[in-house]
Amino acid sequence: MSEITSFPPPSTDLSILLLGSGGREHALAYKLSQSKRVSKIYVCPGNGGTALMGGKVSNLSIPWGAPPAFNSIIEFAQSTKIDLVVPGPEQPLVDGVEGAFKKIGIPVFGPSPQAAMLEGSKSLSKEFMFRHNIPTAQFRSFTSDQYTQAVEYIKSNPFSSGRCVIKASGLAAGKGVLIPETDEEALEALKSVMVDKEFGDAGDEVVVEEYLTGPEISVLAFSDGYTIIPMPAAQDHKRIGEGDTGPNTGGMGAYAPAPVATKEILDRVVKESLEPTIKGLREDGYPFVGMLFTGFMITPDGPKVLEYNVRFGDPETQALMLLLDDETDLAEVMLAAVERRLDSVKLGYRDGYAVSVVLASQGYPGKYPKGVPMTINPDMPSGVHVFHAGTAIKNDTGVTDGGRVLAVCASGSTLKEAVDLAYSGVDQISWEGKTYRRDIAYRALSSEPTTSSTSAPSGGLTYAAAGVSITAGNDLVEAIKPVVKATRRPGADSNIGGFGGAFDLAACGYEDPILVSGTDGVGTKLRVALDYGKHSTVGIDLVAMSVNDLIVQGAEPLYFLDYYACSKLDVPVATDVITGIAEGCLQAGCALIGGETAEMPGMYHTDDYDLAGFAVGVVERKQLLPSNDIKENDVLIALSSSGPHSNGYSLIRKIVSLSGLSLTDIAPWSKGSQKVGDALLEPTKIYIKSLLPGIKGGLYKGMSHITGGGFTENIPRIFEGDLGVQLDLASYQLPEIWKWLMKTGQVEAKEMVRTFNCGVGMVIVVDSTKVDSALQSLAENGEKGWVIGKVVQGKGVKYTGLESFGQ
Repeated sequence: MSEITSFPPPSTDLSILLLGSGGREHALAYKLSQSKRVSKIYVCPGNGGTALMGGKVSNLSIPWGAPPAFNSIIEFAQSTKIDLVVPGPEQPLVDGVEGAFKKIGIPVFGPSPQAAMLEGSKSLSKEFMFRHNIPTAQFRSFTSDQYTQAVEYIKSNPFSSGRCVIKASGLAAGKGVLIPETDEEALEALKSVMVDKEFGDAGDEVVVEEYLTGPEISVLAFSDGYTIIPMPAAQDHKRIGEGDTGPNTGGMGAYAPAPVATKEILDRVVKESLEPTIKGLREDGYPFVGMLFTGFMITPDGPKVLEYNVRFGDPETQALMLLLDDETDLAEVMLAAVERRLDSVKLGYRDGYAVSVVLASQGYPGKYPKGVPMTINPDMPSGVHVFHAGTAIKNDTGVTDGGRVLAVCASGSTLKEAVDLAYSGVDQISWEGKTYRRDIAYRALSSEPTTSSTSAPSGGLTYAAAGVSITAGNDLVEAIKPVVKATRRPGADSNIGGFGGAFDLAACGYEDPILVSGTDGVGTKLRVALDYGKHSTVGIDLVAMSVNDLIVQGAEPLYFLDYYACSKLDVPVATDVITGIAEGCLQAGCALIGGETAEMPGMYHTDDYDLAGFAVGVVERKQLLPSNDIKENDVLIALSSSGPHSNGYSLIRKIVSLSGLSLTDIAPWSKGSQKVGDALLEPTKIYIKSLLPGIKGGLYKGMSHITGGGFTENIPRIFEGDLGVQLDLASYQLPEIWKWLMKTGQVEAKEMVRTFNCGVGMVIVVDSTKVDSALQSLAENGEKGWVIGKVVQGKGVKYTGLESFGQ
């Protein structure tokens, strides 16, 4: 009887060739062997642990290496009909193992040699990130014949943090990153890499990059060149000693998921880095298939890429394999990736945490002995897994055979449970010189809340014990009282410290008043202030952003309130900020009548703070702007800005970062000695006192405060109906800072005018018969204006001179 045609069932006798000899390969063999589709796993060359697994798993003692030495395993794969090759370490991937097996029709779970250069060359990967706008640290690369230039670069103190990181560009077994603490140490590190050849040929090219601060995470993600699926973020421990001290290693332990990697952080990791990486490689002609293992630093600006790896991480893999649930078939996931159908599979994870603790030989990461006999208790605590790395079997005895010898792993419903279980396994293993860290996962454990009733101080918990200082708040109030008092005006006495601020509107003398309010912040200009350590001007910005929005409606600012939020209140810093707010109020003629200082431990990174402001103004009803008589051929008058004001700083900071400039460098657009940080922190101009006389004199029909969105988005907000404007960009000279940003960031003119103020902070609409009077009023009140365009029929902004703008 004939049967209905159907697709053939999936193969259930897959043979896998797993290349490598470390703990990562043992953990991969452990998980792959659970697949119902897999019948045989050859680990080449494997280690003492994989030799003892039995069942589907066996070691394969065939030497292999860079081409043409892949021939030996190619012949084996053909003769035994291998279905999938899984390279563990990075070297065979860089050497072209994927291409070698591709020629004979055997798929490899790993990238092409070209895509593998993401790990093979740190210089190449940094240039790739720069080209595809992937967040990373500022950097410069130097070749072996540029040692002198590299020395001078370090001596120039190029980074705002005052510290740099030295990276050997080539492969250095995970040890080619040096983190000096002083310039002297940096120069010594540079010499050791470039001159003394500590890492051999890997140091023929060196990357000098900015030292970033923040917690690190490792994100391992499956990719088929189009889809990318991350596993839970892990945190590893690179340094040999407790508390992250001593030299870097290949990794002394890891745990996952890392609590610091919140959903918000992981969403940004995927959207800002992982997806652009896969897309960028595809666009460059090198689609990435395999495991993309990316290291991130969670900085105050968000996650930034530290480095790429193109294979499973070690020791992260050992922990992550314990988190994959029983329903997840690792072999099926790998096949789906190489067959470009990764979106058809799902990865599932157990609840809880997993931990790996690496046991190393004495002397590691330096010279260490081999062949030291080990004793491993066969009756390990339930739930403990021991993955072998540098081990061998000699005369039926397990001996050490590498720097990192074993990874003892465990999982648990809580991180502490997993850690305690793993260390109970560590105690069951011994050999002379066993070296390990006793603080794996200490970062996360130190931040975990305790449920013990004995954890409270003997005198009971206090607000101060939770990280909030009432004393500091009181000190701040006392420190700012004099500057706040200086902002008094009719209607407000500017006394602070009560429950709210009062204002007597009757004292202002208005006949038919309308109240106008506005609120705003300073945006990521605050990041510049924090990085540069200058806090005295952002308060002016805070006031300016709100009161300039009032004046465009014809309103005179009456009073202002601020909101200052931080993790830990630094009284001198907060005093600087609020003194700036008071200065802004003085410039605007309004009273600072109150505010809120919120100290919120755990809500902000280290010394970060955030600001918000709220302003209220008043205007006579008949002077409310915009007026309803704006018409075609009315004239537009422009007033200059003092700089970027407080908008567009996310892009500005990106351009400055990619240029290699630090905030302490002399600004290349400056004719004098002004530093980049000072230039970018130039406070926003407050236009109140120069505009109020013209408003009261009926000279203006409408105004636009040019903020984020530039001319294109802000000027149309004046109009109703079918009116727009024609702007003549040749009517003024674009300031040098904008030319530099435009050229350095390769920002198109069209993008400039819809993002930045481009040197114009305010645009005023006046009747064509009142242009001279308006310009005279502005001049008499300290502001020089010029005609920049006119009102025309048709919505939006039309530009003249856009093609030559900035040239």
